[in-house]
Amino acid sequence: MLELGQFPLFFLLVLPLLLIVLFSNKIFYHKKPSPSQSSSSHLPKSYPIIGSFFALHKHQDQLLIWVSDVLQASPTSTFILHKPLGNQQVFTANPANVEHILKTQFSNYPKGSVFSSVLEDLLGHGIFNVDGHEWKFQRQIASHEFNTKSLRKFIENVVDIELSDRLIPILSDSAKNCAVLDLQDILKRFATDNICKIAFGYDPAWLSPSLPGAQFAASFEEAVQISSQRLRAIFPFVWKIKRFLNIGSERNLREAVSVVRKCARTLVGHKKRELQENPGLPESNLDLLSRFLRSGHIDEQFVTDIVISFILAGRDTTSAALTWFFWLLSKNPIVEDEILKEIRKNNKDSESEHSSFEEARHMAYTHAAISESMRLYPPVPVDTKEAIADDVLPDGTEVKRGTSDVPSVRDGEVGEVVGDRLVGV
Repeated sequence: MLELGQFPLFFLLVLPLLLIVLFSNKIFYHKKPSPSQSSSSHLPKSYPIIGSFFALHKHQDQLLIWVSDVLQASPTSTFILHKPLGNQQVFTANPANVEHILKTQFSNYPKGSVFSSVLEDLLGHGIFNVDGHEWKFQRQIASHEFNTKSLRKFIENVVDIELSDRLIPILSDSAKNCAVLDLQDILKRFATDNICKIAFGYDPAWLSPSLPGAQFAASFEEAVQISSQRLRAIFPFVWKIKRFLNIGSERNLREAVSVVRKCARTLVGHKKRELQENPGLPESNLDLLSRFLRSGHIDEQFVTDIVISFILAGRDTTSAALTWFFWLLSKNPIVEDEILKEIRKNNKDSESEHSSFEEARHMAYTHAAISESMRLYPPVPVDTKEAIADDVLPDGTEVKRGTSDVPSVRDGEVGEVVGDRLVGV
């Protein structure tokens, strides 16, 4: 029997109509292209009612690579994707368009209700899933934790210890014993320990030498994967039906989110008790979670959402950036040699056993290599926005109210992907 998620009931109902559309496209569909559609030979074919369903279905497992290829072939680095049932999405990697959406007309392009509803089960009302006042408030509180002084403390008191006591010994043992490591898993553990320490004052110790399994980590990974599948869904009503019926992937998501939220609530509870026992704790010693609790927002649901959002940000982006960086180093031995020379020179000139914040700042070549790695393989390749009013992008592309737009940082290749900053409206 066919599963609902594999072969949507909607498709069965309209199959006869689709066959008619395929043979009558030239008669029924002659729409004047927008400026961004002027080179149509590389654009996905669009049909009445179903839009570019066939192209989307064909490339759904490599959507980012496909979109990037289409953008590179577009004269303006912008194209309009016609989705089923008349919905449209504008993708752009045009720098002028990106600046227009993310800066000049920032107020016209919030994340939007569609994006927020997709990720609400996991992220709730955390900073990455809200707009307006809620976003500004959380950003203001978080900014205290990411100034120069805090970053210095972060590197010297957290990262150095995590490196010397956990990451380096694990990598050294692996090299000594010629063992194979899943580097992405190791770096996710490294990033998670770091973000939990600096943001919440909590050490999950997921990078301890035994590499312990953790239900929270497994559930978090599953929740992120299923939420991402929602965003890529060609027919969103399918996952909504599955959620309503509590079946398949949506049941798995609900169970995974339950585990994640239980662990996050436990962390919040510990921090509340810690603040009650030490009411006079100076401002300089407060971590991110303590700042939110001290701000008067003690609603458990709200603070739990914040914890989950910052774990997501610190874990996935950092580990993705580092994984791509080391992969690139393995492919470019000349760059690796130059970085090693710079490290040795800094160690020779330094009196400290470990690298300090100042030493890291003066490693110009390494900094450039990491920056280039993130240009080629951006940790967050796509950023989705939704227009709340009609607009015209600098390249002449018309954006109607309610159109979703996806800005993404791209300027290079991710797998096979290259670009500047990709935006889809």
